[in-house]
Amino acid sequence: MPLPPWTARFLAEAAPELPGPLAALAPLLQQYGYALVALFVLLDNCAVPAPGQTVLVLAAVYAGTGHLNLAAVVAIAFTAAVLGNTLGHLIGATGGRAFVQRWGRYVLLTPERAARAEVFFARHGGKVVTVARFVDGLRQTSGIIAGTTGMPWPRFQVFNVLGAALWVGVWAGFGYVAGANIGTVWRTALRYQLWLLIALGVLVAALAVRQLLRRRRREPEPTRPQEQARKQEREPEPEREGERPKDS
Repeated sequence: MPLPPWTARFLAEAAPELPGPLAALAPLLQQYGYALVALFVLLDNCAVPAPGQTVLVLAAVYAGTGHLNLAAVVAIAFTAAVLGNTLGHLIGATGGRAFVQRWGRYVLLTPERAARAEVFFARHGGKVVTVARFVDGLRQTSGIIAGTTGMPWPRFQVFNVLGAALWVGVWAGFGYVAGANIGTVWRTALRYQLWLLIALGVLVAALAVRQLLRRRRREPEPTRPQEQARKQEREPEPEREGERPKDS
């Protein structure tokens, strides 16, 4: 639903002072209001790279100036985020495995790697779903990955709701408090988000190395008699001197 004329005028006047992405979306927020927040946040949490996070921050900025209702922005964004990730889980659960089997090899996703991903998600899926919303790329795909790897629906929903509450709370609070200083604060937040992405990558790599080392420790080392037996199996037995092959 469109915003009231007085709010639309405020958006038009404030847009030039906003950082690039927020200024570009201000006219759309002016025209479609809360409906834009709902649509973009839903798509951004369901495999579509829509600027849902940016729209959420922009709406919260205007709520901080008293031109939008913060409670309405938070409620709409939270509901859309939960629904978007839920839809992603449904897509992954119904068609994810078939997609991986048919097209996985073209993106280096072999059956062995898919199996390891399932084991990883079985142990750490809750943490991934919760934190994924703060990382571009994972925010759009975590629900689909969870569904594809077979993460149970009830367990997924617990972390889905938790992640949505944290994500909406952090970014709505960020925009609400930033207000007129949104330009400086926005650039600072993007810089910290990059560090968060790097830290997450390091954590995933560390967990992978840890899992590999554990697997190697579990494998029993062959004893010396076993090694000799394997060596004899590989090497053909030499013919004894004086023996000749029997005629058939």
